[in-house]
Amino acid sequence: MTLTIAVIAPGAMGSAVARRLGEHGVRVLTQFAGRSQATVDRAAAAGMIAASDAEIAAADIILSIVPPGEAVALAERLAGPITAAVKKPVFVDCNAVNVATVEAIAGIIAPTGAAFVDAGIIGLPPMPGTKGPVFHVSGAAAHRLACLRDVGLDLRVIDGPVGAASALKMSYAGINKGFTALGAAIALAATRAGADAALRAELAASQPQMLARLERALPDMIPKAYRWVAEMREISGFLGPDDPAGLIFEGCARLFEHIAKEKETGGEDIARIIAFAESGRVRVDA
Repeated sequence: MTLTIAVIAPGAMGSAVARRLGEHGVRVLTQFAGRSQATVDRAAAAGMIAASDAEIAAADIILSIVPPGEAVALAERLAGPITAAVKKPVFVDCNAVNVATVEAIAGIIAPTGAAFVDAGIIGLPPMPGTKGPVFHVSGAAAHRLACLRDVGLDLRVIDGPVGAASALKMSYAGINKGFTALGAAIALAATRAGADAALRAELAASQPQMLARLERALPDMIPKAYRWVAEMREISGFLGPDDPAGLIFEGCARLFEHIAKEKETGGEDIARIIAFAESGRVRVDA
């Protein structure tokens, strides 16, 4: 019997996951409502099939892969159709949300009768010749996703409750994307103060691996900054209101908001970030 998996939504990660699933014989459903023509074209190229909420609810597995700020709303919208479905899907929240948020989403899904799995995706969208990204999953129903290993996904089960996978995702993203935010903030400050060349020279001499990482991470971050704003706030929430480090990630969110706005308006800080990264690369390669 053909496995049917709904992937919501057909963004960069969702459509790439769908393509890999399709290559392994999976029937992949999605929804196009409110999506740009570019997104619709990308989804169609990945073999995704447009479906109604009722059809989504009848899938074997639902993978929720949306921006963090949309995760709760998606669960609320699908709760009714899932409740009405005769055969219940496994609902998998794959979003970059904190433990409290994923527990709230689990609470929305629980009355529907569907099984719920917490998932954290770590890595870039699937590409030909690669195994990743990794889907870390947790919760009592995590074992029900073992079939995903047979259809091209790198699935790793965490021995823990709902929330464990999201805690891992928050922790990993806090280090990984937090480093990028720190690098961008200091690169901008150094450039405005005229110390960028000296900073690059010192990093090349004493921290070449750090400089090499910034060369890759800073330009790659710019088109994604708008998506990282909510994720940084989820990390701040993960740390909790009494942890002073939460302010660090609120600051990261505000920085990414600024960078996203600069990208839209053609602000000078985009050119500064790119120049810092490119100048560093030339220095290291020379």
